Order: sequence, then structure tokens, then C-alpha cells
Amino acid sequence: MNREEYLKLVCEKGYVDSDSEAQRFMDESSYRAQKIVSEINNKFLLQNEIQELMSELTQEKVNETLKIFPPIYTDFGMNLHLGKNVFINSGCCFQDQGGIYIGDSTLIGHQVVFATINHDKDHDKRGSMTFKPIHIGKNVWIGAHATILPGVNIGDGAIIGAGAVVTKDIPCNTIAVGVPAKVIKSIK
Repeated sequence: MNREEYLKLVCEKGYVDSDSEAQRFMDESSYRAQKIVSEINNKFLLQNEIQELMSELTQEKVNETLKIFPPIYTDFGMNLHLGKNVFINSGCCFQDQGGIYIGDSTLIGHQVVFATINHDKDHDKRGSMTFKPIHIGKNVWIGAHATILPGVNIGDGAIIGAGAVVTKDIPCNTIAVGVPAKVIKSIK
């Protein structure tokens, strides 16, 4: 299995059996991602060097305006899509097998978690996984320690408060806070 076959499977079926070729591809890909992320996290690098490694990790050319303060974590990397002028603060985790799409000029605070995977609810199949992508609009600000769960869409201009757990879509130009996150205010 290769990246394109895997991404097609995840997009079309949204499910991977625990003892499958796709699962083995995920395991192999996690070792690849760990190696690249270790290089980013364990020595001082200039932003252009981080961008080169992120391009290798995502297998897409990242924009030269991307700014990351390491450490950064991912267990896949090849389904992470970053817009222009994106800022990622230290300690963020990207579980991107299901797809994470981050729009232009988005700011991501310390230790934000993006999770696109859930395990099967049937305990006999608990090692199998379901996938749903996360879509973050343009000009979004995500506060420190927020968690964005599978299938969530955050609209352009939204602000996610620190520590929020986002379980459902957040409209454009709103502020959402809490656990679970709720819209408390419109902005603009």
C-alpha cells in the first residue's frame, strides 16, 4: 500500500481494520513520521530548515510563511495540509491520518491536539479505527490546550478558547469556549 491508496481508503470508507494492510501502512508511516519529527524537535533549526522537514513530512511543499515553534508531534504527517501564514506554537499534536486542513493565517496555541481517529466501539474490534477529517478555516485562533475532535469544521475568523474541547462545528466569526465548546459570542 502507498500513500495515495491509503488516503483513498480513508476518504472513501473512513474505516481501517486492526489487522489489515492499511494498519500495517499506518505503522510504517508512524516510524517515518517519528524520525522526521525527532529531527525537528531535537536540535536548533532555522524556520526554513523546519519548513523543508515539514515538506518532507507532509509530502507537500509547505509555504515559506509557515512558522513553527517546536516541539511538534504527529504519528503520520502525510494527511496534514497547511495554508499560508500559519503559526503553530510548541507542543501541538496532529493525529492526521483522517486529514487535517488548516487555512491561511491561522494561529495555533501551545499544546493543541487535533484528533481525526476514533476506535471501534465494539470491544471485539477495538483496534479498528474510524476516520473523519478536521477543517480549520482562515484567520482562526485556537487557544492553548484546546482539543479538536474528528469531523469538526471551524469557520473562518473563529476563536477557540484555551482548554476548549471542540466536539462539533463552530461557525465563522464566533468565539467558542468550554468543555464541550459552545459558542458564546459573535465577532465582527
